[in-house]
Amino acid sequence: MRTAAILPVKRFAEAKQRLGRSVADPLRLELARAMVDDVLAALARTAALERTILISSELTLSGCAREHGALVLADTAESGQSAAVSLGIEYALAQGIERVLCVPGDCPALDPDELESLLAQEGQAAGEAEVVILPDRHGSGTNGLLLSPPSAISPSFGPDSCGRHCTLAIAAGVAHRIERLPSLLLDIDTGDDLAVLRERLAGAGTAAPRTRSVLGQPARPSVLPIARAG
Repeated sequence: MRTAAILPVKRFAEAKQRLGRSVADPLRLELARAMVDDVLAALARTAALERTILISSELTLSGCAREHGALVLADTAESGQSAAVSLGIEYALAQGIERVLCVPGDCPALDPDELESLLAQEGQAAGEAEVVILPDRHGSGTNGLLLSPPSAISPSFGPDSCGRHCTLAIAAGVAHRIERLPSLLLDIDTGDDLAVLRERLAGAGTAAPRTRSVLGQPARPSVLPIARAG
């Protein structure tokens, strides 16, 4: 099945504002850029993906996208994540893509092997529509959306989007299921998320070299807050 990844990325100057109390602005921008680079690298190593479509108005991403074989579409409207993903879906449909995997740019621990397993799973019978919802670690948000066909439902990211995507699939009469992909559970929005990421990167089997480099610089020992007990 012809499958493309869709990766919406906000301009770095506006990205990760909720990290403001934990990370100074220059480092916040550097971290946002590193995470996108690691996500693009993981998608490029996923053989089941025919191409990656990056939607952004961030001009500095063009070189990184080329390095990883990704196509960049300009997000001129800048109307949010759902609108950006819809732009990517429209392009994918025009190119004859049969399935899209929508993922964010702030899940640097993304594992290509997990993606391969997900994309190889036997879902509905050939030709039948299906929505696979990949929740965040809290179970309320959506960190990934696999749509077969790309127009199965309209994406609706944001708070409580996991349940909303289920409701949209039911309303459309499309089969749906929830899959908890370990490497897609953690997106980075807050200082607490950064603390969890530090623990994740300390473990075995997690790549994210660019993000590791940014967070591991000796001159910046207080980049990540100390995780609170409980």
